[in-house]
Amino acid sequence: MEKFVICGGKSLCGTVSVSGSKNAALPILAASILSGGRVVLDNIPRLSDVVSMCDILSSIGCGVSFSAGDRVLIDATRLNSNVISYQLAGRLRGSFLVMGPLLARLGSVSISMPGGCPIGARPIDLHIKGLAALGACIENRQGSVVAKAKKLVGTKIYLDFPSVGATENIMSAAVLAEGATVIENAAVEPEIVDLANFLCAMGANIFGAGTDTIKIEGVKILKPANYSVISDRIEAGSYLIAAAATGGCVTVQNILPDYVKPLTAKMKEMGIPLDIGENYIAVNSEGNFHAVDIKTLPFPGFPTDMQAQMTALLALSEGTGIITETIFENRFMHASELARMGASIKVAGRSAVVEGKKALTGAKVKATDLRAGAALVIAGLAARGDTEISDIYHIDRGYVALEQKLTQLGADIHREAEH
Repeated sequence: MEKFVICGGKSLCGTVSVSGSKNAALPILAASILSGGRVVLDNIPRLSDVVSMCDILSSIGCGVSFSAGDRVLIDATRLNSNVISYQLAGRLRGSFLVMGPLLARLGSVSISMPGGCPIGARPIDLHIKGLAALGACIENRQGSVVAKAKKLVGTKIYLDFPSVGATENIMSAAVLAEGATVIENAAVEPEIVDLANFLCAMGANIFGAGTDTIKIEGVKILKPANYSVISDRIEAGSYLIAAAATGGCVTVQNILPDYVKPLTAKMKEMGIPLDIGENYIAVNSEGNFHAVDIKTLPFPGFPTDMQAQMTALLALSEGTGIITETIFENRFMHASELARMGASIKVAGRSAVVEGKKALTGAKVKATDLRAGAALVIAGLAARGDTEISDIYHIDRGYVALEQKLTQLGADIHREAEH
């Protein structure tokens, strides 16, 4: 077990480059199963969740190798198993993303219930509903979901909620289904578009990705491809907030500004100066900003994955802001940890009232999940004194070389073994 030790109160300054998107890489890695050859993927972030997904692919017969930098080679030629064990599936939520591709490629799959951050129920019923509509027979056997289909047949599927994971699983199964599939009320997140672009690079016919209606014309086979995943909009947003919270001047590079517009719109509303270019955003903050209200929603609404980080920023703002969380029912666990640092946060159900303070104070805190951990890092960077953050394995699931990148920006942060 390791912890971060941060000596706060230092303004961040400089340039930081964003790594590849974890939430785009995981479904693309899973979908590489659909090719009968070798897929070359670039801009893959070297994160624990990505390693876990690669371990899953290796366990079912895929050849997986990391080359220099951020390239991963996946060879699914010798795919020979359809069983994902409890030990592997329990390591990350994204493990379930192999269900659609395995069903399409082998006609059957058995996967234990997935793991991940304890931020809410995140049911898989929409995944199952969609795959069943394509012709799969699905049942639960002793904690594992078992799906079989002699043949997948395209159909019209309406999602009760625009679930990102369900949209990805259905798309990845439907590309090899017979006939056309239409997904209505589909998720429109950038990661959906990236997966569709990857599948099309392998020969799939997908139309409308990025809108709420996606049409897939099934094909018989997919070919190998080379592909580079998009940059991580949540990592980018975390650095933008850290710069603002510390009164810093930071340029965040290798991003698509449209993908973080829900965040930058709120930051502008708070009075934080931003310079937005074609592939960068620069923050020039003096540490003075006022509170706003936030409601998390599916894209293009404010992302739930940025809610915790924004809570830390609101805790340092002038005035009182209200955060309403509509996606996950258990995503305010960071509130009590931020309170240890002097934040004034009152949680009632799915809402939190954040009363801004001029300063926070360093303390010993614990990362309860990935984004909560990022919020504590931001608070620690801005706080007076030293902050120790334990259980940082959560943070390592979503941020590449976090302490190194922050150190380059002038932060005093290092990793230590917990005793």
